[in-house]
Amino acid sequence: MAPSATLPPELDPSTDPTVLTLRKTLTDESAPLAKRFRALFSLKHLASQPPLADPKTLAAIDAIAAAFTSPSALLKHELAYCLGQSRNLAAAKYLRAVLEDRQEDAMCRHEAAEALGALGDVESLELLRDLCAQGAESEIVVRETCEIAVARIEWETSEAGKNERLKKSDFASIDPAPALAQQSAEPTIAELRMTLLDITLPLFQRYRAMFALRDLASPPDLPTAVEAVHALAAGLDDPSALFRHEIAFVFGQLSHPASIPSLVATLGNKEEASMVRHEAAEALGSLGEEQGVEETLKKFLNDHEQVVRESVVVALDMAEFEKSGETEYATVPS
Repeated sequence: MAPSATLPPELDPSTDPTVLTLRKTLTDESAPLAKRFRALFSLKHLASQPPLADPKTLAAIDAIAAAFTSPSALLKHELAYCLGQSRNLAAAKYLRAVLEDRQEDAMCRHEAAEALGALGDVESLELLRDLCAQGAESEIVVRETCEIAVARIEWETSEAGKNERLKKSDFASIDPAPALAQQSAEPTIAELRMTLLDITLPLFQRYRAMFALRDLASPPDLPTAVEAVHALAAGLDDPSALFRHEIAFVFGQLSHPASIPSLVATLGNKEEASMVRHEAAEALGSLGEEQGVEETLKKFLNDHEQVVRESVVVALDMAEFEKSGETEYATVPS
């Protein structure tokens, strides 16, 4: 039997020292949250390195999952996101465990479902479909995410999906839904906006319009950028908190100054769902170089919602990173 099967990582001589150092930081509840986030993104990078079955890669997956014992919903939600972005199916068992845990925060369960969709984990389809079918017995944000995850996996494994011609995106992220396929006549921003806001359509289709609009807003000097950002901002009035949170996430990816007024209004709305406000805070962190953003974030350091307070701490660290000229938001152990 391998030593790793009997010894904890810190006592196992085969554990990679870099992974071990990052794991200690990530799981240290006394460490500053921003420092733990930087360690997490370093582990995410290691967890996605080929070959995916390499012991160091698998140790990075295990290290990320080890922090699911944290009381911080914000951190756990980010763990799930990073596992989904790893492209490594070794993460699926940890994500299924989070999704199945009815005592876990809905924001974490939603992110676990989305991550399983990002991994394209066919083995999770039965669980995802079961949660879709539970109606009022399951929290709406979890149900809606499972619906999108099922649609994404089905799309990815279908012949139609494999044959779609997709526009190359500026973003390396695995999105909950692909942007709408390229057609001979590309839809206008007005048409994409109509699809985005049509609540009679499946969420997966509306998400595809969302990511098509995102790609029309990058780079920021693209002629369509500001109009696309304004179209996306209209989605912040949607009845679905999940949908609104994804709009804020996309704004964080874009880091376009035209999104700042909408993000500030969302963060400042005390009636808004905490998962949406938290995403708005982090999106503002990515715009930290813009005038007045840091001052706005600091106003929410004592917010009544813990997940918002913690997001502001991380956002302010991200703002410092944006101004520093560093190339990677990560920790590199010496």
